[in-house]
Amino acid sequence: MKLIIQIPCFNEANTLPLTLSDLPRRIEGIDAIEYLVVDDGSTDGTAGIAKQHGVHHVVRFPTHQGLAAAFGRALSASLENDADIVVNTDGDNQYRAKDIPLLIQPILEAKADMVIGKRPIAKNRYFPFWKKLMQKAGSWVVRIISKTGVPDATSGFRAFSRDAALRLNVFDAYTYTLETIIQAGRSNIAVAWVPVGINSPTRESRIIKNIPSYVFHSIFTIIRIFVLYKPFRFFALCGSLLLGAGILLDARFVYFYLAGSGSGMVQSLILSAILSLAGFQLFIVGLLADLISTNRRILEDIQFRIRSRPRG
Repeated sequence: MKLIIQIPCFNEANTLPLTLSDLPRRIEGIDAIEYLVVDDGSTDGTAGIAKQHGVHHVVRFPTHQGLAAAFGRALSASLENDADIVVNTDGDNQYRAKDIPLLIQPILEAKADMVIGKRPIAKNRYFPFWKKLMQKAGSWVVRIISKTGVPDATSGFRAFSRDAALRLNVFDAYTYTLETIIQAGRSNIAVAWVPVGINSPTRESRIIKNIPSYVFHSIFTIIRIFVLYKPFRFFALCGSLLLGAGILLDARFVYFYLAGSGSGMVQSLILSAILSLAGFQLFIVGLLADLISTNRRILEDIQFRIRSRPRG
């Protein structure tokens, strides 16, 4: 049983040595532990630091591509190097490495194929209120769509069995955390969570450049998830709102017409027709999007079968 601990990095030369020094060398039930670093176009020599500290596998992007791309490449590289279990952690030593045995235990016991580390967010004084709020909102949306009970969907401290890793795809350019849980739930991958600890911050977050940017990206990601994974529900809701507005305008016209003052209300009928037509079109778009979503599931299953073929 081989465990590969993957670390997506961007300019982590100062913190990576501390992260690597805390990683476990032996875990009961694991025959081999290897480390893998994806250097996401760093300019501070992160890849060289990784090699100096004995990292087994180092992949380097020539330009900065973002956390989601680095995570996806790390996952692929871990599978290429025959990982049976993959653990993802951060290069800034945010997550407590001594909890990795706890994180992989449900996989070793065949109780889950994907395990999320739940951080003590409510008690974390380093998390501002607005960040806690967006974390709760994102986790709530993910629980609804994925039908999983993960309480900390934005945690990047997670473990995957080989089968789970083979099924996952990352499409979001901003983050991978929410989307991978939803994919797992839709693919009937057993998802579990365990409480984990965190270390004191070693640097400012690079994902959260400022509050408006973080809130915007969080809301955009949540909406995108709805459109991508629940297309008919999303477009049907939008269409219903437009149809409802059109019906209200019709009712308004009828009321004034019966009251004898409807001669100047023709514009209400025109606007009602426009809203009703737009609402109907959104319903049609929702049906087409739902068909595309079904086709995507079939393609994902084909992709999994191809990936699962023995190499060579």
